[in-house]
Amino acid sequence: MKFYGDIRECPFRCVSYLIIEGTLIFKKLFFSDNPMDRQENCRGTQAPDFALFLLLLVFLAGCGQKSMFIPINSFPDVVAVKVQPGDTLPSLAENYLHDSSLDWLIAEFNEVTEAGAGEELLVPLGFYKKGNLTMTGYGMVPVLNYHNLDLTQSSKMMIPREKFEEQMAYLRDNGYRVISLDSFFDFLDFNRQLPSKSVVITFDDGWRQVYDIAWPVLKKYGYKATLFVYTDLIVGSSKTLNWDMVREMAAGGLDIQCHTKTHRNLNKKKTDESPEEYLASVNYEVAESARIIKREVGVDVKYLAYPYGETNDQVIRVLQNNGFRGAFTTKRGSNPFFADYYRIKRAMIFGGFSLEKFKKNLKTHN
Repeated sequence: MKFYGDIRECPFRCVSYLIIEGTLIFKKLFFSDNPMDRQENCRGTQAPDFALFLLLLVFLAGCGQKSMFIPINSFPDVVAVKVQPGDTLPSLAENYLHDSSLDWLIAEFNEVTEAGAGEELLVPLGFYKKGNLTMTGYGMVPVLNYHNLDLTQSSKMMIPREKFEEQMAYLRDNGYRVISLDSFFDFLDFNRQLPSKSVVITFDDGWRQVYDIAWPVLKKYGYKATLFVYTDLIVGSSKTLNWDMVREMAAGGLDIQCHTKTHRNLNKKKTDESPEEYLASVNYEVAESARIIKREVGVDVKYLAYPYGETNDQVIRVLQNNGFRGAFTTKRGSNPFFADYYRIKRAMIFGGFSLEKFKKNLKTHN
């Protein structure tokens, strides 16, 4: 990924130009040994140049009263900036990196949490730590996995609303950045640096409480998330989502991906299936689910969550043949940049988890 410099450097080139030109004009007006210059001076032919010089100096002095981004110096990969009143890390990221959400890149490069007026900061013009490699190890990304929620009840697969919001607030209050699956896989491709405390949030199946409870909380905190649906469940009952709900959440930024058609365990061949029938069934589960999601939501799916978290080499080959970029298990743990794209680890968050147990699933460095 490549960022480009800011056109706000141009006024400072003008200042340099004016200093040089002004020096030459003064020299010709008052100190030249050339008789022609003195004659021109007496006739006033240099006056327009001198007047223009003074007008431009007045103009630039006026500009200096306005808030503007002032690079102290620029290099091929970084710009040195003096923070002006009103500047913030997001505004600096927007002006120099053309993306305010990359404020963390400036913060981490300078080891600061905010931009203070008068401070001198370095703005990196690209990713400088791909794979989140450091002198002491490498970065890891935890992927959280939820299934169902409830207003008050708790069970192994059901999270009470209060506990879910407590977990989301903990992420915000402790500096975690919730990222998309695309950003996560760009990190795995070694094409992208991620915030040092990155986390992915996913939901499986398609239960109604994702819409009624989880979705409002996610919007409150501005978090990205992915919903892996198995399409046979999206029937609009009192407990399940309907496609209108799925489309509404997708339009609001929720990523919709594949959890197969019927939730069949793709890893297990049925006793009455031939090897050919088994592979055909796996292909149908994947391809038909992708086709239905495309028809109902308009999304080209590229990620799959394995039902029951299980897979094998044959299933992975089917996914690759169908153009899937990666797939997720339910094996607990975080993921470095060299993780297997088709065996990504996820931490299932159960209803009985205390906040302390939740924290143990957020390892971001090794």
